[in-house]
Amino acid sequence: MIKINSKDVKQGDTFIALRGVRDDGHNYVLDAIKNGATKVIVEEGNYPVETIIVADTKKYLEEYLHDNYYDKISKLKLIGATGTNGKTTTCFLIYQALNKKGIKCAYIGTIGFYMDTKMDTSNTTPSLYELYNMLLKCVDEDYKYVVMEVSSQGLSYGRVNTLLFDYVIFSNLTMDHLDYHKTMENYLNEKLKLFDMTRDGYAIVNNDSEYSKYFIKENNKNITYGKDSGDYIISEIDMDINGTSFKLNNTKYHTKLIGEYNVYNVSTVILLLNLLGIDTDIISELEPPVGRMDIVKYKDNLIIIDFAHTPDALDKILDTVSNIKHNRIITLIGCGGNRDKVKRSLIGDIATKKSDYVFFTSDNPRNEDPIEILDDITNKLDRKNFEIIVNREESINKSVQTLQKNDILLLLGKGHENYQIIGNKKFPFNDKETVLKIIGR
Repeated sequence: MIKINSKDVKQGDTFIALRGVRDDGHNYVLDAIKNGATKVIVEEGNYPVETIIVADTKKYLEEYLHDNYYDKISKLKLIGATGTNGKTTTCFLIYQALNKKGIKCAYIGTIGFYMDTKMDTSNTTPSLYELYNMLLKCVDEDYKYVVMEVSSQGLSYGRVNTLLFDYVIFSNLTMDHLDYHKTMENYLNEKLKLFDMTRDGYAIVNNDSEYSKYFIKENNKNITYGKDSGDYIISEIDMDINGTSFKLNNTKYHTKLIGEYNVYNVSTVILLLNLLGIDTDIISELEPPVGRMDIVKYKDNLIIIDFAHTPDALDKILDTVSNIKHNRIITLIGCGGNRDKVKRSLIGDIATKKSDYVFFTSDNPRNEDPIEILDDITNKLDRKNFEIIVNREESINKSVQTLQKNDILLLLGKGHENYQIIGNKKFPFNDKETVLKIIGR
């Protein structure tokens, strides 16, 4: 059996040394042999077991997986969604909807790998090796559909190479990951790759995005939607704390999810169900994924936990909560370390402009100085309606203590995450658990 992690190798396995962004599998070949590997596939080196030298181990693995397993996994219907924001919510809603209709569907994405049980995933889009293992598990357990988030970095790294998708979805494209992609053009081009990986060619496209025209490809069967134009028109959006009502063409829907941006996510689900010939009567039953507009009621206040961490997502969630009856909007947010620095000042500007008060704090500082990250967020601000508290738990505690009657507190940026990355280590931390502990005192 082929293994890509030397720690997973057992007696008789074959180890393939892959070169990654931060590490090189060739550094672990001897560990793999020590653990029982009887054959290694490498790009260089001499080893005391059967050794196959190839020009590109990543390409070798892709061909090996395709040649040996693709026929089996091709029985699955694959649904792939890409975009800056909305992937997790859209995919998780599709996963729920199909299962509620008695159709076995798995989900792969930011919040994990969901079948009957949940497993954590290392990335939004796992490696191709991990994906094949997940998909094979789905086939073995008689799943019919798999819906997955397909990230720009996943596409760039080739994590879905060799796969063909039955349905592809584009949500939107706004500034993010420019530390990696450098330009919006590069970011766009990576996203577009998914729309060339179609089998039946069904593509659902948000026509209100300024980038939608690039995703409407001649070879695909395109279904467009939006408020302004498209095959399906969104109208009559009405929102309160209990959810959102809207019309898609002439049909009225209600969702538990709050906000106009969630109307786009839910509309995508409706259009997919229409394509599959499945009744949309369960739309009102669907729940948001963990860490997405997750509401905690505290006295006369609302505390909302959400993953919003891009300028566009922050802008939209602040617009959304401003439509809920409130006294003040208090926002707590930071920016991740070793990530796109351009968006930091934008986050600071939007947060202070659209909130009554802001707590800037640490997100996942990684290998950057948290104080320097916070300085990048705040150093261009003219407004004074904010304070900086580096420690996230202390910042959450202070923000809760400042609540007055009918305030809304937004805890943003981490959502479902149950850790903080400081340096190279992950420390247990979850915004919702933290706030529940604080208000329970």
